[in-house]
Amino acid sequence: MIPRVIDADFIKSAQSLRDSIDDTVSEVVFLGRSNVGKSSTINGLTSRKNLAKSSSTPGKTQLINFFNIRYRCDERDFNIRFVDLPGFGYAKVSKDLKSIWQKNLVEFIKHRVSIRVFIHLRDARHPNAKIDRDVEEYVSKFIRGDQVYLSIFTKIDKLNQKEKTALKKAFPNSIVISNSKRYGYDRVHQKIFKHIFGI
Repeated sequence: MIPRVIDADFIKSAQSLRDSIDDTVSEVVFLGRSNVGKSSTINGLTSRKNLAKSSSTPGKTQLINFFNIRYRCDERDFNIRFVDLPGFGYAKVSKDLKSIWQKNLVEFIKHRVSIRVFIHLRDARHPNAKIDRDVEEYVSKFIRGDQVYLSIFTKIDKLNQKEKTALKKAFPNSIVISNSKRYGYDRVHQKIFKHIFGI
């Protein structure tokens, strides 16, 4: 039985851990470079066209955005939250703002009790980008036993068969998706559900 999202709503935006909403619901956070397709992925997973707002200006989303998500599986409903974090890299912001932004982001992902799943979105065309390796290494230093880290490669449809095979060999535990072709979402839902609810 594949869990499916039956309801999804934006709750609020926050600047930091301090003005975030209560942490009583399990959360899935989305990390990724500014143009990797975070908004498109959240919209695709929830089947909502404009739930997460995408911007043509990389790095424009500078707030932590919370979404209520209701899943249905085997005729039962389950509630979690998706959390869209500001993209890293590319952002044309002042040095002061960037230091505050990074500090707030680091504090959130390290100390937010309700985070159960980290989804790190990576561009399949640039699988070995240094910034992605750095983020993965950084999170690995403080990830808790009740948390899981998923590498998900977006834009898989942009690769030829040889490149797809090489990617799978290099990252055997990763998931590949295509937002334009709506491919790979079921596996993401299953991973989220298995970890949070054990189903």
